Amino acid sequence: MRWWRGFLTVAATLLAGAAHAAHAPASDWVRTDQTEVRLVAAASAVGRAETVRLGLLFRLKPGWKIYWRSPGAAGYPPRLDWTGSENLADAYISWPVPERFSVLGFNTLGYREEVVLPITARLAEVGEAVRLRAVLDYLTCDEVCIPYSTSLALDLPAGPAGPTEFTHLIDRYVARVPGSGEGQGLAIERAAATDTADGTVLEVVARSTRPFAGPDLFVEGPELLEFGAPAVELREAGRQAILRLPVSAVAGPVEGLVDSRVTLTLADGDRAMEQAVTVLAGVGGDAALRALMGILGLALVGGLILNLMPCVLPALSIKLLGVISHGGAERRQVRLGFLASSAGIVFSFLVLGGALVGAKAAGAEIGWGIQFQQPAFLVAMVLILTLFACNLWGLFEFRLPRAVAGLAGRPGEAQGLGGHFLMGVFVTILATPCSTPFLGTAVGFALSRGAFEIFAIFTALGTGLALPYLVVSALPELATRLPRPGPWMVKLKWVLGFLLAATVLWLLTVLAAQVAAPAAYAVGGLMAAVAAVLWLRRRLPGRARLARPAALAMLAVLAFLAFLAPAWLPDAGPEFPEPARDAVWQPFDRQAIPELVRRGKTVFVDVTAEWCITCQANKALVLDRHPVAGRLADSGVVAMRADWTRPNDAITAYLASFGRYGVPFNAVYGPGTPHGVALPELLTAGVVLDALAAAGGTATARR
Repeated sequence: MRWWRGFLTVAATLLAGAAHAAHAPASDWVRTDQTEVRLVAAASAVGRAETVRLGLLFRLKPGWKIYWRSPGAAGYPPRLDWTGSENLADAYISWPVPERFSVLGFNTLGYREEVVLPITARLAEVGEAVRLRAVLDYLTCDEVCIPYSTSLALDLPAGPAGPTEFTHLIDRYVARVPGSGEGQGLAIERAAATDTADGTVLEVVARSTRPFAGPDLFVEGPELLEFGAPAVELREAGRQAILRLPVSAVAGPVEGLVDSRVTLTLADGDRAMEQAVTVLAGVGGDAALRALMGILGLALVGGLILNLMPCVLPALSIKLLGVISHGGAERRQVRLGFLASSAGIVFSFLVLGGALVGAKAAGAEIGWGIQFQQPAFLVAMVLILTLFACNLWGLFEFRLPRAVAGLAGRPGEAQGLGGHFLMGVFVTILATPCSTPFLGTAVGFALSRGAFEIFAIFTALGTGLALPYLVVSALPELATRLPRPGPWMVKLKWVLGFLLAATVLWLLTVLAAQVAAPAAYAVGGLMAAVAAVLWLRRRLPGRARLARPAALAMLAVLAFLAFLAPAWLPDAGPEFPEPARDAVWQPFDRQAIPELVRRGKTVFVDVTAEWCITCQANKALVLDRHPVAGRLADSGVVAMRADWTRPNDAITAYLASFGRYGVPFNAVYGPGTPHGVALPELLTAGVVLDALAAAGGTATARR
């Protein structure tokens, strides 16, 4: 009987093996003299997921290769046609990092020996069996190239999904697909095109948290342009890499590279990242000088336009006070006053530029308006503006030593140059949280370069913002013809003081968005206490007045400590809450954009901040109103919102990929614009709707 039981056991094993072979999660091998290829699956059944993971497995004879999605100077990548499949909505290939091949001076990119191209297949009906039928076209090359076309078939049944013998193999190649670089310690800082004596060069600056071993870079850019192998220069103990790639055109000169969107794939050993960036104009020789002069012109215009932006509304009272205080004054006095205000503006821009140079040298993420991301800065501005408002209301006066009284004067009075200088400083601080047309381009150029360019461009920006003041200093009669200060001036100061108080309330709302509402309430209460102490100064006996400076100092210290309230207030809320979803907007997810575009969706990205008044104007006047709001709510559009109110390295890096370093920023992605198109800082309904229509156009999928 034992032999009979043994026979049954062996038979059962053979039958199970045959059944397994009959339902193996792989197609048959298709073999040629150079290659073997089959379709494999990571799961034994479809399970309950919306997608199933597949792999296109190639094995190649020594010397033979197949091509990457962008093959280089010659060749074409593997292509799959899924016509004839059942329960398949769509499928797309993810591309592991390729190798670089050079044959007879031609650079190509591809794979040799063995490779799995991971495939994500989306099911039409979740939980139902899928019948996969694919026609594969591919090219394999050695000294000669041979094209092949073959058919692959694979069925996955309904039912619980389990791992297969191919799961680990597919996972191994999925790990080689480049991501954003955050988990790999990689980042791309900028890309710039420069004309040299030897031709056009694309220079890419990359950074790594650990020293680079042997970085390589693959570029996918405008059609008819080819990019060679990079020359690599390592700096900062190997943590910064400068990669310079020669650029050539299939025919004629190199054109259309600057301001274009290119996809960069950076590889370093087993690490890799992929990022779409906007190519800036590089520096070098006469072309660099021309580019810098052009950017300086843009900076001058951008600074001038800043006077007209909603961002300057908080500074309106200071500006008005500076103008009307000169009514009936002497021409020389007016000229010196406005020159002092201009000097304060330019000086402030130079200080801001110096701070950004220092932050960049320290490796910190930098951007335009980032001072408004710091609670301590906001508290300082709240305190200073509260004192300014109280001064305008007549609650106290600045008293300085006689030696400097004539220089400094009091804010709002024409006889003191120091007061006008400080007025220029505050106008700058309050007018710079938002970007403007031309300013974003100029700042992006500056922050991607060195200290010289930053200081030069920020000087031009300050000069542009100060230009109206310089005009008045050249034509003093524009101010001297105003009525002389008198009793009416006292009433106007009260009105302007309330404008500053409104600015204080706005800053408190920004502070509440950064830390917690209780902390902002505490700071606001302390500012009310400051005003009360100043109001009581003449109503207290002499000895009590002596305690006033100490009381003000204590209130100021408490205000700076108040934004630490979330650490000990139980209802302060999470430190970094996720942006709330609503019927239209969802949180920004950069990694999800390529998949959404591949599925035919149009993606609209809005990068905003509570401290950016231009952002709020764009929302109120365009994004949240018909017809744009209705278009964004369409099922074919995905609206994403990124909140830059607080520091966020991922958002900063995303802005930098477009050569931008400030908000507002909006971009549109879609089949017609898969790499994204940036919109102007000031939005109109026509601009947004046209961009959405262009992005939704038909385009050939590249991956």
